[in-house]
Amino acid sequence: METDQKIIEIKDRARKNFSKGYNCAECVLEAVLACVDTGLPKEIQKVATGFGGGVGLYGDTCGAITGAVLAVGTVHGRSHLPEGEDRKDIAKKSSKELYGNPGLYRLFNQIPNMIKQKYGNTLCKDICEQWKDQWLCREHALHCREIITDAAQFAATLICSKKEDIASKPFGDNVENLKDKEIDCSSKG
Repeated sequence: METDQKIIEIKDRARKNFSKGYNCAECVLEAVLACVDTGLPKEIQKVATGFGGGVGLYGDTCGAITGAVLAVGTVHGRSHLPEGEDRKDIAKKSSKELYGNPGLYRLFNQIPNMIKQKYGNTLCKDICEQWKDQWLCREHALHCREIITDAAQFAATLICSKKEDIASKPFGDNVENLKDKEIDCSSKG
């Protein structure tokens, strides 16, 4: 299947998942697990359940973001630490794998930045502020379905892209204020 078709398939499935009763995080992860051979069992989907409503309706990071991060992680995430001679060598290699260029944090950092750019925030309670008194209304559901659709499409794009290319993109907003420059990984990890 062509890349564009795969992205559409994942996006459409995630969108339909919301109508079936999946929460925002589950929608995205289930669509990827159904459409991409990740090598993981479908039961892994249950790790997404608690992220709905910004972690158990707490209103923190949007569940569509966490679902997208989990989904992308099934393909581009680490399954083990790098090998090395000693603990410091392993920590240095691990840090470079995360912070370097290419680096995994650059890849995953794109997800919340994309949602923030489009919706103005990454927190569920802020993205959905206008529905706090009528949480389960139709307008709120339609709004969340759009966020899920966007997050799934972006996750699918990252999944279908060459890892080295997407992990070399500049950092967006981040807690360390890292910019697109060579990062000294010797002090990290």
